[in-house]
Amino acid sequence: MGRYFLYRMHPWSVAESVRTDLRQKEVHTPDEISSADWDALWEHGGFPEPFLRRDTRFTRRWRSLRQEQLSREDLREVARVADLGIMETLMQILAERSAQQLIFSNLAREIQVSVDTVKRWIDLLTRLHYGFVVRPWFKNVAKSLRKEPKWCLRDWSGVEDDGARIETLVACHLLKAAEGWTDLGFGDFELRYLRDKQKREVDFLVVKGRKPRFLVEVKMSDTALSPWPGHFQARTKAQHAFQVVLNLSYQQADCFRIRQPVVVPARTFLSQLL
Repeated sequence: MGRYFLYRMHPWSVAESVRTDLRQKEVHTPDEISSADWDALWEHGGFPEPFLRRDTRFTRRWRSLRQEQLSREDLREVARVADLGIMETLMQILAERSAQQLIFSNLAREIQVSVDTVKRWIDLLTRLHYGFVVRPWFKNVAKSLRKEPKWCLRDWSGVEDDGARIETLVACHLLKAAEGWTDLGFGDFELRYLRDKQKREVDFLVVKGRKPRFLVEVKMSDTALSPWPGHFQARTKAQHAFQVVLNLSYQQADCFRIRQPVVVPARTFLSQLL
């Protein structure tokens, strides 16, 4: 006990493209990522080999090989899955539904297995870093465990739809920040999302010590501020509420100095994380 600390690893991020030192604070001052690095992250993802090579054909082959090794080799070694073919089908379905809410009963019907089996397999794929789940946030923790989570791939470069890709990219960055801040001893952070009975939703919520820290709504190009970050900020008392927009140019402005809901460029916001 205390002889070593465990640090969780994540794909390469915007912040790592502009700095590699770990400062003694949670968020950094913004720095501009180069256009080449930004394009490489968007097109090739954050895993080292495709990000550094930046070759489209290599990325396609690498992504296909990773899927094959996960489904046929890693799963066989770590779990007793009776039919790997059905598991491969589930992985293909999940690859097409990144940044969407998981309805376990629907998935179970599609691949003709039980709901418990689907939940067990998704948990296994999460442990193998194929993707991760983002659970809804409630003050009542037990209630949050009963609601359906969102699913996000670890490799956003394989997401075809641009809207789902940017949401997955931001989710991966936020998870890296939340787990990294926890591992560095800044507090106990979690990544969640918000959705009420009227189906009003904010894509992500970062929680510190079970208290909402900041909200994140993700958009491709819409710069008109959504009403829901402000609505949920008032309800949760979160310190910040951001609408992160992909197609906005970098701005040299500290997003975390602003308390009211605000539209921010993705390049600026993500550079302030880990």
